[in-house]
Amino acid sequence: MTLKDAQEGREYLIKDVLTDDDELDAFLFSLGCYSGESITVISKKKSGFVVSIKDGRYNIDLQLAGAIEV
Repeated sequence: MTLKDAQEGREYLIKDVLTDDDELDAFLFSLGCYSGESITVISKKKSGFVVSIKDGRYNIDLQLAGAIEV
């Protein structure tokens, strides 16, 4: 299941981040978005999601949410 299918307010464990872009992988890693880390969907919006990773909150778009496998 990807983050697109996740429910609001629930904590998930990231299984994999499926991107072909090394720069994007490095950026997500710097945010703490990598396999084994927990992620919580704070809210869903039309254009994307607000998620909590570690101590930060981030807005991510639908394409990126589809690349994060939980």
